[in-house]
Amino acid sequence: MNLNTVFRSLGPIDIRSVRRDSLTSWMIFLPILLALVMRWGVPPITARLMEQYNFDLVPYYPVLLAYFFVGMCPMVFGAVIGFLLLDEKDDRTLTALQVTPLPLSGYILYRVTIPILLTFGLMFVLFPLANLTPFDLRTVLLSAIAAAPMAPMLALLFGSVAQNKVQGFALMKLTGFIFIAPVIAYFAPAGWELAFGIVPTYWPMKVYWLLYEGAAVVWPYVVVAVAYQLLVTAYFARRFYKVLHQ
Repeated sequence: MNLNTVFRSLGPIDIRSVRRDSLTSWMIFLPILLALVMRWGVPPITARLMEQYNFDLVPYYPVLLAYFFVGMCPMVFGAVIGFLLLDEKDDRTLTALQVTPLPLSGYILYRVTIPILLTFGLMFVLFPLANLTPFDLRTVLLSAIAAAPMAPMLALLFGSVAQNKVQGFALMKLTGFIFIAPVIAYFAPAGWELAFGIVPTYWPMKVYWLLYEGAAVVWPYVVVAVAYQLLVTAYFARRFYKVLHQ
């Protein structure tokens, strides 16, 4: 069974499942909502801070955009797919799947591909929608490439570690650290920033910051970002596979 057939078979089921769930049904719109809030809310706040406190927020726009788009966008889709995995574990759907013509490897590949495509595509919507910085195709493209693997990494983390959606929601809050860490790294003294590289989410945000600053050499960071996240994804995929066969 090829991936196209898997998409046609499981795609409509996923859409119905997301629409029925009160949590995931609003989460998928969160990145768009954040972009609109930033578009209409940040400029007035910037003007007020400058007027009252002589503080310029503009130099910190890259921090906001990296956190909410490069970080939070794949987190949202990773969580949505992760919750679908937990639902299917609770309903024994995954157990039943093992006696169907769809191989488990094909199912996992589908689950990995969907959040990558959603994250990658939405990046080209969020940045121009927020309209805080001039749209630059190279910046968005390379940032999207670097950030997209984060979504399946988080989805399989939820699916392999959490036992149910309650634990999944708690895990989502606990993983907030891995998105705050790169922001801390941004303000870290010179020489200490790379110490945060152990956190996978650091590298996609670093890619965006380098591109925003106009750095000439960015590809090594993109490669590290993608490779590191794919390695972590592969680890959780193997763990998820073992969980299903327990």
